[in-house]
Amino acid sequence: MEMKKRISLELRNRNPAEVAELVVDNCRSSDGEVEGLTDDYTGLEILSMVNVGLSSLSKLPSLPKLRKLEVSDNTISGGLDALAEKCPSLTYLNLSGNKIKDLSTIEPLSCPPLCSLIG
Repeated sequence: MEMKKRISLELRNRNPAEVAELVVDNCRSSDGEVEGLTDDYTGLEILSMVNVGLSSLSKLPSLPKLRKLEVSDNTISGGLDALAEKCPSLTYLNLSGNKIKDLSTIEPLSCPPLCSLIG
């Protein structure tokens, strides 16, 4: 299933601002980017996009309340610098199973410091 369609189904007739947790694991991103998620998800605290074919998080919208982000088993290799700005409340990030080759890739995430980084 396409990521955009899956996110739409997960809304279950709710307003995006009311969604606190969103799990779209094992669906597909058509271009390696986050699709169907917008700045309207202002209340989102937990987001799981495991094994969806992401190669970048550059199109991740601003999610001010996001605390936990699961993006394991994708092909992300960089571009994490936007996370600190777009997700200022992020305290948990799972990057395991991605193509990150050195620690300099995650340096932008040191401020504010993550409490838990799995990679």
